Amino acid sequence: MSIKFHLPDFCGNYKMNLYFADLLKEDPSLFYDDIKIASSYGCFPPAAWNGGRTVVGAVRRDFIDMIIREYNSRGIPIRYTFTNPLVTEKHLKDPFCNMITRIAENGLNEIIVNVPVLEEYIRKNYPAYPLISSTVKQIEDKDALLAELEKDYKLVVLDYNWNNRFEELESLPHKDKIEILINPYCSPHCKRRKKHYEFLGERQFEHNLQVFGSDKTALRPIPEREFACPNQSMDFYDTTVYETHVSPQQIYEKYVPMGYSNFKIEGRMVHPVDILESYLYYMVRPEHRDTLRVKALKKLLERKQ
Repeated sequence: MSIKFHLPDFCGNYKMNLYFADLLKEDPSLFYDDIKIASSYGCFPPAAWNGGRTVVGAVRRDFIDMIIREYNSRGIPIRYTFTNPLVTEKHLKDPFCNMITRIAENGLNEIIVNVPVLEEYIRKNYPAYPLISSTVKQIEDKDALLAELEKDYKLVVLDYNWNNRFEELESLPHKDKIEILINPYCSPHCKRRKKHYEFLGERQFEHNLQVFGSDKTALRPIPEREFACPNQSMDFYDTTVYETHVSPQQIYEKYVPMGYSNFKIEGRMVHPVDILESYLYYMVRPEHRDTLRVKALKKLLERKQ
């Protein structure tokens, strides 16, 4: 059974993701056995449907085509994070979102969904996409989770508050259909998580309007405002103290023998050094981490002459 990792930010983090994908193919002895990079999730800015994080800026069409081509040529799907909880019917015709969805619809790439109205729209208009149920749904109730697992999803990303509750995890059906978020940067049972997702969704709409607004003369820079959350300053190793953190030993000694094989590494909008550390921590054998860290940093930071 392959141990499948799903990596963050196919757009902003593409150099590191593709570096690890190529290295895994070239020298698998550096990695734990049976490792596979199964997808990379994220979104092209400034897609209004994007959720979970706010992606800012704008990208050119040739960059979009390059990203899709580079991942897909390696057999790696990109996964659109279309999980903005504030999406309504009026947002469904968004030209940019429909464009990036249309050009990546090839049966390999995937979409993570959250809001029913957008999910129904995608199923009807872009039927080639495998759909993944988002952790943004925050499903903690067991009966609700069991019902979700019976729906037509390729995978269901488990709410991180299920992590390490091994007796309950052992009892769940369809383990091959469950994806574990292994390094959440959010506090366990955070009471403000839903509001934070909504704040990020609202900011995504604002950035979309800033780029695509019809009356450019009326647009002003969006005032900087942040959702007050102490976890936003955490680094990767700070998250390891949480009860919801899943260690490499737990993956290989508990989750995999139990039948779980899909693991999501969090990291969108996280510092690249923290992303690198998470990849080394979860996928690379301990005896190779230090030397690979140096090689990776040299490769990723080198300047073209």
